[in-house]
Amino acid sequence: MDEQNNKKLTVPKNFDESHDSDVWSIFKIMGEFVEGYDKLFKIGPCVSIFGSARTTEGDKYYEMARYTAKKITEQGFGVITGGGPGIMEAANQGAQEGEGKSVGLGITLPHEQGLNSFVDEDYVINFNYFFARKVMFVKYAQGFIVFPGGFGTMDEFFEALTLIQTTKVTAFPIVLIGSDYWGGLVDWIKTTMVNNGTISEEDVNLFQLTDDPEEAVEIICKFYQQHTLGPNF
Repeated sequence: MDEQNNKKLTVPKNFDESHDSDVWSIFKIMGEFVEGYDKLFKIGPCVSIFGSARTTEGDKYYEMARYTAKKITEQGFGVITGGGPGIMEAANQGAQEGEGKSVGLGITLPHEQGLNSFVDEDYVINFNYFFARKVMFVKYAQGFIVFPGGFGTMDEFFEALTLIQTTKVTAFPIVLIGSDYWGGLVDWIKTTMVNNGTISEEDVNLFQLTDDPEEAVEIICKFYQQHTLGPNF
């Protein structure tokens, strides 16, 4: 056997020194959950809106997100975003224009630009841990509206689908906006995934696709004509 491939794993001398840091980080994590649960419970029913941070003002999806957020707040919902630029900024702006609650769940990142100016000061929560932040997006959201976005947007979308599929959370409406962007993915889900048996045909009904912001709002409102508002788990 090659000598290089036969070498045993060498554990760094300072490996054990990270133990105390790991243990104490649990209290930081608990603190983020406590603050998030406390603030968001008091804010009340919200809809989480996702999309690319790279989308600029004037883009059709920026303006659609702004309009959608305005309409959803006029129905009595608050709006939760990641608090950043792009679609998040548009949604927070629309929430303010609809005179609704505009929530920003910020995350500490090396190149993060900070919260956008349309997040209400009373509804700011900053996180160090992505997983704690993701819990907040789901727990107090009465629906997801998902605009075109990157890996983070898709992460939130598939996380929600997984939690609903496995009945780990109460089912809530998930709406994708933008058939020209999401169409290929939706077709792949409906054909490749279903045909290979990796999901059931019923799982395709866990989300809906539209190009109409009015329809997205209607889907969420109609859902709660038959279901009770409340935390999802």
